[in-house]
Amino acid sequence: MAVSRRGRIPGPPDYRRARAGRLRPTGGRPVRSALDRLGPFVALVVLSGAVALASPNFLTIENLFAVGVQTAVVAIIAVGETLVIIGGHIDLSVGSVLALSGVLAALLMAGGLDPWLASLCGVAAGTACGLMNGLLTTRIRMPSFVVTLGVMGIARGSALTLSGARNIFGLPPSFKVLAAGGILGLPLPIIIVAAVAAAAHILLARSSFGRAAYAIGGNLEAARLSGINVGGIVTGLFVICGFLSGLAGIVLTSRLTIGQPTAAQGYELDAIAAAVIGGASLMGGQGSISGAIVGALIMAVLRNACDLLNVPIYWQQIAIGAVIIAAVAYDHLRRPSG
Repeated sequence: MAVSRRGRIPGPPDYRRARAGRLRPTGGRPVRSALDRLGPFVALVVLSGAVALASPNFLTIENLFAVGVQTAVVAIIAVGETLVIIGGHIDLSVGSVLALSGVLAALLMAGGLDPWLASLCGVAAGTACGLMNGLLTTRIRMPSFVVTLGVMGIARGSALTLSGARNIFGLPPSFKVLAAGGILGLPLPIIIVAAVAAAAHILLARSSFGRAAYAIGGNLEAARLSGINVGGIVTGLFVICGFLSGLAGIVLTSRLTIGQPTAAQGYELDAIAAAVIGGASLMGGQGSISGAIVGALIMAVLRNACDLLNVPIYWQQIAIGAVIIAAVAYDHLRRPSG
């Protein structure tokens, strides 16, 4: 390998150009076909059309808004999960961190603290969990699967301990507006999801941070040789994911009108499924925020269809599991061998 005059090994040219903003990393975000980009959206449209034909109640405004509100919590954490997956890692703690954030905020509100200050504390707790995930993964170089599995247990156990394993009641009416209110006819949870998705998309598509995340997920060693601060970027991805988990916890607590320590069980799998169905690769370096939102909507439409058609709940699990396997299989098959 050639050595520069200053005695340092230069990084791969494509990655140096990517850091300067002139090129996306070739290993980090490969050019995909129109089918790859539009596949999840087409699947959502086809699925929605089929459900609309099977049930006339599906396309009513009330039902569509209900689907949007029910999807909001999973969509928010799916955005955070997608960021982590793009960086080549995974976060299994999002559901438990969500519950801890909601319980902490509910306890503070029940104790008389202003609802918005209490919500801020809940989001801060989620962010701190994300920071823990990031530092343990990057500083100690532990696998993120193991780290986040451990934090999942810590967060869930903390939520149960703080609440005494009981639901927390007595939340102020003003806090319930977060889930029940709306602006210009749109429910607030849907507006929150739109704002989160827009901010995350800009972060990925228009910033050096986003380009570095794709580069790290696509080729870690090449990203490191190009001078990218791998530890800082990966930690940042986990922090954002923790922040969004905390925000989702506040939204869910407002919707339930109670602090529930057992809330969001299994949501980490829903978040990963939404990211994968939306086109993210579990190998890292590929994915999009719009895809994550569409993936969350596909699962929500499937569940809503089963409810409208009186399909038993266990068939819902079978259907969603089959969709996840199909999405991962497609991602594996479209990658070049070797």
